[in-house]
Parts: sequence; structure tokens; C-alpha cells
Amino acid sequence: MGQTLSEPITHKETSVCEGGGFKVAASSMQGWRVTMEDAHTTLPVMPGDPKTAFFAVFDGHGGSVIAQHCSRNLHKSILARPEYARGNYHDALQQGYLDLDAAMLADPLLKEEVAGSTAVSCLITSDTLYCANVGDSRAVASVCGAAVALSTDHKPSLPAEKERIEAAGGWVEVNRVNGNLALSRAMGDFVFKKNPLKDPREQVVTAFPEVTVHAVTPDWEFVLLACDGIWDVLTSHEAVQFVRTRLASGSAPEDACEALINRALAPDCQMGGLGCDNMTVVLVCCSRDSTWRQFQEKCARRSRDSSDSEDDDDEPKDLT
Repeated sequence: MGQTLSEPITHKETSVCEGGGFKVAASSMQGWRVTMEDAHTTLPVMPGDPKTAFFAVFDGHGGSVIAQHCSRNLHKSILARPEYARGNYHDALQQGYLDLDAAMLADPLLKEEVAGSTAVSCLITSDTLYCANVGDSRAVASVCGAAVALSTDHKPSLPAEKERIEAAGGWVEVNRVNGNLALSRAMGDFVFKKNPLKDPREQVVTAFPEVTVHAVTPDWEFVLLACDGIWDVLTSHEAVQFVRTRLASGSAPEDACEALINRALAPDCQMGGLGCDNMTVVLVCCSRDSTWRQFQEKCARRSRDSSDSEDDDDEPKDLT
């Protein structure tokens, strides 16, 4: 883990926005870390395209420069793709990520940056959600109270990730790329993208995102995007139930976000670093055509499995 402070900085940067049938809150806290390296994007109505919404979380490492740059420009890179204009959002996301990474590498002010960043994003149309992810930030949905996985954490120990890393000349040691980086896909981190015989998708660390597609139905309650500062402490199921219970009891989305961050914060840094990271949460409430009261009542209903019991593993089942 990185360097830590003697006391955590618990002040939170919290914002709310609304539009496109969504009520959105975002909250970030520096916590025990000596710097804040997270960033996020909340666009309930995509600039230039009122038919879609875009939300993202970026967890920087080695500095905040790449995360901040991505938060300002990733959606623009996706919008600029010709696939986007044709409604092929899946490919627009994949190429948009790669285009932004290439543009940063060509930028004299960014190409020498040692920093990198995760990037998990959700592009939502009227009836479909496209989730694109590089790294170990995560997106999960609450559907009838059940946690539905929208992304996969990209860890070097995953067989497919390890195979690509080794094929590009890297190695995995103590579950880290070249014994250094704890995630296998990222924006930036250009020191791991220098194999001239491999294209950007095949580098030791790649910015090529995994994209999943999900049909959005009236059963969808909310989408939660967060950095691993949250997921290191709580499973997807636990986080969904924590937020859902508070929304159902009348809490505002921004209060639910701040409460989730407080829940994940460690009382000290004597537990292997769990709960000592920067923390960022984006909560997208799918209120759509319902009133806020009706949305709260929907969150109060029993979950699909009628028990709210947690699965044995940390990964939620994909129910789409």
C-alpha cells in the first residue's frame, strides 16, 4: 500500500445532479492517503447526445494526472468515434478508450507520466447499459435487490491476463505485473506499453476495455460505480444492500454515498491497508418515470431471492 497519514482526511467532496431519468450523487474522500488520486465523471445527459448518459470512476496510482485527464476527456473520445454515430456503442467504447490512451502517449506533457489510472464507465441508453472497464474499479447494479455484476476486476493473476502479460514480455510476481502494478489493465502506465511487436491491445498492460452489455428493465434500482477503496472492504452484495437499505429508509443519494465511504474507512492502518485507500463512489438512481417516493418504495421491496443472503464468493451473479 502507499504512504499514509497519521490521521485520515475525512472531508468529502460530494455533488448531486439530475437528468435523463436519473438522480445521481458522487462522493470522494482522501482518507488515510497522503494525496487524493481519484476522479470521476457524472453526465446524466451526454453533451451533444441527450439520448445517452455517461458515468465513470477513475482510480489513479502514482499520481492524479492521468485520472484527472481521463475524467475530463474519456466521454469526448468515445463521442468522437464514428461507431458512436452509428449507434455501435460497444465498439465506440473500446476504441474511445484506446484513442484517449494513444493521445496521452502522444502528448509531450503526458507521455512521460509515471502515473496510471483505472477507468470503469457506464454508458446508458433508454433500455441498455454498456459498461467498459480497465483495472480494478468496479460497477454493480441493484436489480430487485440483487447485486448484478457489470464489470470484472482486472487482476494480473487472472489466467487470460497473465497469458497476455507474459506473451508481451512481462511477468506476474506476488500477483503484481512485473512485481509492481496490482492491476493488469489501465489508462497511462506507459512504461508497461513499450513492446514494439505488440499492438495496444496486447501490451503488458493494456487500455483496451472489457465491455459488457445489459438490458435495463423497470426492475433496475440503481448502479454503483466505485474504486477499489470500497471493494477491498465490502463485497458487491454488501455495498448494494448498504445503499439500498438507506435509500429505502428515506436517505438522499448523496447521504447514502457518504455513509458508504464512512463504512469502508478503516479506524486505523493496522489491517494490511484495507480501508486506508482513497475512496470514490458514484450512485446512479434509475428513477426514470417514477416519483422519488415511488423509487424509494421500490427499493424497500424484498430482493429477488427473498432472503438477501450473500453468496459465498465476492463476485455477484450476472442476472441479466
